[in-house]
Amino acid sequence: MPNLLLIGATSGIGRAVKESLDSSWQQWTVSRQPSAESSARHATWDALRDPFPEEFLPEILDGLVYCPGSIRLQPFPKLRDEDYREDFELNLLGAVRATRAALPALKAAGEASIVLFSTVAVSTGMPMHASVAAAKGAVEGFARSLAAELAPAVRVNVVAPSLTDTPLASGLLRSERQREAAGARHPLGRVGNPADIAAAVRFLLSRDSAWVTGQVIGVDGGLGTLRRFT
Repeated sequence: MPNLLLIGATSGIGRAVKESLDSSWQQWTVSRQPSAESSARHATWDALRDPFPEEFLPEILDGLVYCPGSIRLQPFPKLRDEDYREDFELNLLGAVRATRAALPALKAAGEASIVLFSTVAVSTGMPMHASVAAAKGAVEGFARSLAAELAPAVRVNVVAPSLTDTPLASGLLRSERQREAAGARHPLGRVGNPADIAAAVRFLLSRDSAWVTGQVIGVDGGLGTLRRFT
């Protein structure tokens, strides 16, 4: 059974990934909160403050998924330097630190896969997304560069979702009216759910994607590329 390091495993997309892979991967999980499940293979880590707890990792890792992220939606004049720094630290530097710690074990696998997260707001300009889009754009650049450097031993890809029904996005989907309006903006007529995103992650970790690296894959209900006339 292959070994997976899953960061951000206790909520939202990370939890969906964990549940979708439970029967096929042996998982080492990391989150900000302690977990009663598989405690020997779970570590707590605050990506904004702590060094990565690499001592608990196995010698071989076949996959790494970094899920922590932010949705900071504010008008540009209200964004402080600290907001940009925090988004950059969580979305990019957290992924950098986790990847650096796991890299020897990933290389030891011979054929490993890293999956990071961006957002549709990088490729499609959206108001009030300046800070998070800048941070996620950096994630995409990092992933492409790393994919080139680590090929062929380690593949690196990015999933770029649109609005997904997770605790992180709960403030944007508080009412049925908000949910309907958000869904109507997507060509497929709804917001995403964590299982939609987990399915893409599962594909990128699997041998079905053995010839895929350096890609940003939009799982966004068509929002990133399609416009409908109504």
